[in-house]
Amino acid sequence: VSLNAVPLDLSGNFEMVFDGTKDLITISALLDLVSENWLDRFTRHVASHALLVYAALTYDGRIDISPSDPLDEAITSAVNAHQRTDKGFGPALGPSAAATAISRFEALGYSVVHGSSDWLIGTADQEIQLELLAGWATAAREVEALPHRDIDNWLARRKDVVGAGASTMRVSHVDFFATPIATR
Repeated sequence: VSLNAVPLDLSGNFEMVFDGTKDLITISALLDLVSENWLDRFTRHVASHALLVYAALTYDGRIDISPSDPLDEAITSAVNAHQRTDKGFGPALGPSAAATAISRFEALGYSVVHGSSDWLIGTADQEIQLELLAGWATAAREVEALPHRDIDNWLARRKDVVGAGASTMRVSHVDFFATPIATR
């Protein structure tokens, strides 16, 4: 296997990555950050070169925290609204990115295999839970989904549950592998 890493600014002219011989494009934790226009441009270029694509860890909008809190749904909605803001590529697809990308590839003549690649975060994983909760609270504040007092109270309650070793999380993601149906 020959691997050639090419650093580039994906928000700009990413087409240079298609120069030369390539067999597979991999993407991780990116598609939910890009715009529909960027994704259309990307899928067309990939298809024009009949490349295989492996996309990992595309957030799909589902968050489950146990035990539940009355504000979990509102915070998740705020996180998903924040996911749709511009991340440097135009208005992001956010939670709809995986389904949109799969649909685009299929429309371009690709066979796509996809499945869940959820983050399952247990009671012992307190550090990552606290980081996620803080990030979600920040996102909720930035989109002004709830009064800051409510967000702060939610975060304090959540931190208490994490500190007590009683919190688990599932943050849903999708992975997919897209293969051109036609022979390259």
